[in-house]
Amino acid sequence: MRFQTLDQWLSWQEGLHPSAIDLGLERVRTVLQGLDHPRLGCPVITVAGTNGKGSSVAMLEAIYLAAGYRVGAYTSPHLLRYNERIRIDGEPVADRSLMDAFAHIDQVRGHTSLTYFEFGTLAAIEIFAAAAPDVVILEVGLGGRLDAVNVLDADVALITPIALDHADWLGDDRESIGREKAGVMRRDRPAVCGDPDPPASLQQTADALGARLYRLGQDFSALDQDSQWRWRCNDRIRDALPPPALRGVFQRDNAAAVLMVVELLAARLPVSQAHVREGLANVRVPGRFQVVAGAVPLILDVAHNPQAAQALAASLSAWSMPGEVYAVTAVMADKDIQAMFSAMAGVVDHWCLTTVALPRAATAAQLDEILQRAVPGAASEQYPDVAAALRALESRLRPHDRVVVFGSFYTVAAALAEDYNAGFPRPNQAEVK
Repeated sequence: MRFQTLDQWLSWQEGLHPSAIDLGLERVRTVLQGLDHPRLGCPVITVAGTNGKGSSVAMLEAIYLAAGYRVGAYTSPHLLRYNERIRIDGEPVADRSLMDAFAHIDQVRGHTSLTYFEFGTLAAIEIFAAAAPDVVILEVGLGGRLDAVNVLDADVALITPIALDHADWLGDDRESIGREKAGVMRRDRPAVCGDPDPPASLQQTADALGARLYRLGQDFSALDQDSQWRWRCNDRIRDALPPPALRGVFQRDNAAAVLMVVELLAARLPVSQAHVREGLANVRVPGRFQVVAGAVPLILDVAHNPQAAQALAASLSAWSMPGEVYAVTAVMADKDIQAMFSAMAGVVDHWCLTTVALPRAATAAQLDEILQRAVPGAASEQYPDVAAALRALESRLRPHDRVVVFGSFYTVAAALAEDYNAGFPRPNQAEVK
């Protein structure tokens, strides 16, 4: 084995390929053939889209686990540990499993270089093939058509809401981006769209493939039912459903699309009404409007594009409190930062601008310049990192105030990695609401 620790493997993978992002399937296909193309032998659900992918994977995972199925799930990026990316029955895989998979991939790849994400995707496939789960759920990393997870054929493709993001790789309009996301569809296999206003390119791609596309608001719906909700597709109805345990006004639409996927696989993976309710009531995803209990609520959200920032602002508005909202944010420089700040302007009283230790990250000074253009006269301070910003707030906060950390996965990860005083207890799963 080339390395003796997981960290050594991951550090080596980061520099193995000339570029961190290099979309395409040929390298992954070549190495997969060398691995004797591990067969999963179970339904595969591939989840693409701009926002809501992680939440949708988590809801599918929770529902199928509640129904007693063995579930493999692959997501990215991780927050604290790489192992979070590959889960069997809701639990991150062990270091040894990852290292054994990496060693096998390294042995058969020959002179084929792989990106960090491609290495992880191949490891996930090998681990799932050995574990023989009843269903595998794959989250696309970037785009869809040329993303490494698309090397596997989806039995059902789920496409979550689409927005402008990663324009350098996917295009600078929703039609182009939608076409890339639609690349996870397969000929004569069903697909689900959870975007209430999808780009036309999704339907066009489905029609060209002969893939039946089920659309939110057209082929299936989510309707209020007192404090609960109802899901419907033709004459198939699921009544008295609890709101998803994930906070956010948009999560019901995500849940509706998830239930359409469950319906399409019902012949192979039947799920009772009780198990749907249990899954929705118990689903958890760190970093998606994650509320940490404490003297002052700490809200962690990985929102990193304008659409996600709009959803975060709506969720903050819906959770009304008399105090003030402090935003701690660090954002990658290639994002539409001005639009993100504009989306949050109506709900944030004080801005704490910071950065994370990545070449792609905007500096606090750059963020401040953009903020003043987006929200002239905004109250702001600059800090060297997320931890410094949070610690500076500890003495300023009053009861009923709130602190929201957002801007990227790295921003939230930096918050999760820190210890705070009684005002900011260390986040853990038990504290997630």
